[in-house]
Amino acid sequence: MKVSFIIPIYNEEKTVELIVAALKALELKGVEKELVLVDDGSSDGTIAILKGKLKDQVDTILYHPKNRGKGAAIRTGIAACTGAFIAIQDADLEYSPDDFHNLLKPIVEGRADVVFGSRFLSGKERRVLYYWHSIGNNILTTFSNITTNLNLSDMEVCYKIFRSDLLKQLDLKEDRFGFEPEVTAKIARLKCRIYEVGISYAGRTYEEGKKITWKDGVRAFWVILKYAIVKS
Repeated sequence: MKVSFIIPIYNEEKTVELIVAALKALELKGVEKELVLVDDGSSDGTIAILKGKLKDQVDTILYHPKNRGKGAAIRTGIAACTGAFIAIQDADLEYSPDDFHNLLKPIVEGRADVVFGSRFLSGKERRVLYYWHSIGNNILTTFSNITTNLNLSDMEVCYKIFRSDLLKQLDLKEDRFGFEPEVTAKIARLKCRIYEVGISYAGRTYEEGKKITWKDGVRAFWVILKYAIVKS
């Protein structure tokens, strides 16, 4: 079984080598890994690292000439993936690649078509950070669940694994963090088998490089409403 890992990257010179090394070291029994990196117009030292140290360490590296957003980077990555399944791994270290062992289990056992991670069901370690972020995430997840009739606990989570044929058939449009509610809404319409698995979470502060803002939360509300009404 081949799993393609999309790594969207924007100004991650401090972590991009570490996350690639962690994914390369990840041992998944019976799984061939494909690493697809997409730089989204980085302006720090990330591109030099990608064209230098990492050039021959991964399967594919793609570049956006200017910053377009995480969703746009993921779309670019999806088109390049050749695996039967597609997983998303942010280029920071907030999410541990070791959790992919558990996320892949429902897929390997033939029980799931899509698997979401959850930072709130895991019983695993989770860095304590912003109270209002957790409240906002809960509200957005609840609003998304109302419109999709799913019972997810963490719609906004980065870690998601999809059957490639399902993900590639979606007409995804959101350029920034609206990818999460959009893909959730469109996957829900396919009536596929969705599972949720607990994961650990080592969130970053804004000083450490966190990029999502309150504006993205407002946009997420609009995206949820939009795709509840517009069926495309």
